[in-house]
Amino acid sequence: MEVARLETRGMIANIEKTLSECPAAYHGDEFPLFHSFADGVYVREIHLPAGTLLTGKIHRHSHPNFLMTGKVTVLTEEGGVEHLEGPCYMMSPAGTKRAVYVYEDCIWVTVHVTDETDLKKIEEYVIAPDYEDEELNSNQIKALEELWLGSQQEQH
Repeated sequence: MEVARLETRGMIANIEKTLSECPAAYHGDEFPLFHSFADGVYVREIHLPAGTLLTGKIHRHSHPNFLMTGKVTVLTEEGGVEHLEGPCYMMSPAGTKRAVYVYEDCIWVTVHVTDETDLKKIEEYVIAPDYEDEELNSNQIKALEELWLGSQQEQH
């Protein structure tokens, strides 16, 4: 893994560690969450208040994200520091973990492919406990192979 990605991962880990040591910090499950289901799809909507600094979890699978409203600054391994304003969307590759600062109240929506409707089971399927997770790593390898094959097809 390239040095810049490791440094960014370390920065996000430091933010998370600092927040975990701060009694006044929010710890993820304290924000309003809304859950919707369709055939083979789970949609998770979270409302984040202005002035919040938080880190997300490590996702095992690639998935779309929609910033419906608000303004945020996001730090990821893939994109570095990005300033986003809703409405906008982005694709998160497998292994994505974010640090987010919320400037204006926002609504953030993620979409995950699953037939499951039990939230605990969905989280076990979607969230990797750490970067050593076997399923996460196999999904990252698969995504890299698809990128490689796609770039090879474009050259021909």
